[in-house]
Amino acid sequence: MSIFQAILLAIVEGLTEFLPVSSTGHMILTSSIMGISDEAFTKLFEISIQFGAILAVVALYWKKFFNFKNFRFYLKLLLAVIPALVFGMLFDDWIDRTLGDPIFIASVLLIGGIFLLFIDSIFKKGKIEEEGKVSIVKAMIIGTYQCLAILFPGLSRSAATIIGGMQQGLTRKAAAEFSFFLAVPTMAAATGYKMYKFIDSNGMFSGEQIKLLAIGNMVAFIVALLAIKFFVSFLTKHGFKIFGIYRIIVGAVILILAAFGYNLQAS
Repeated sequence: MSIFQAILLAIVEGLTEFLPVSSTGHMILTSSIMGISDEAFTKLFEISIQFGAILAVVALYWKKFFNFKNFRFYLKLLLAVIPALVFGMLFDDWIDRTLGDPIFIASVLLIGGIFLLFIDSIFKKGKIEEEGKVSIVKAMIIGTYQCLAILFPGLSRSAATIIGGMQQGLTRKAAAEFSFFLAVPTMAAATGYKMYKFIDSNGMFSGEQIKLLAIGNMVAFIVALLAIKFFVSFLTKHGFKIFGIYRIIVGAVILILAAFGYNLQAS
């Protein structure tokens, strides 16, 4: 992986991590298009630069994350993230297999896009407008929705948790912001786990790998800052339909390319 490829992947991550379009799916497909080898470090890189993106959440909502008197906020995130951590460890091998299957990811993108076309009609306008009004039980239910994204790579963690939030009565804006908050412990744990597995199997990082990880996380952080601000404003005004259409187009194009024999697998 070159520095240019690392930067491009980080831009894709920063743009898509908090949009309901599957950041992991986009990075894997981008890797395939650029011909980046499907090796252990590539898989680690695609997961670990999500850490840079979630730091953008901490930076934008620092008053929420560094209000140490708000114990209830931390408790909700802790309890909400447990189902995803358990599923992630139980289905680790399944995740690795499906992440290497662009056709599976494209199919999930397409099906999820169809669902997003109707999500605003299915879940009418919610009444819970801020995180402080989300109960611990509701937070845990929303957190459980993350398991769907684990079982079906390409679904999007963001989409799953936002839908979960709306199903629990949150407004679109509140559901999106709670999804951002929940991403912090989820992605931090995923990054730590993948790094531990990589070091356990391959030894310590090389100087070049450390440089790529540092650049990737920095770029993902900067791009995610801009993407979050755009997404909250756009989602509040326009809803999910445009994201559904986008997912359907991307998924359909990938499936068509595969049908015509285009090799989407990383070399």
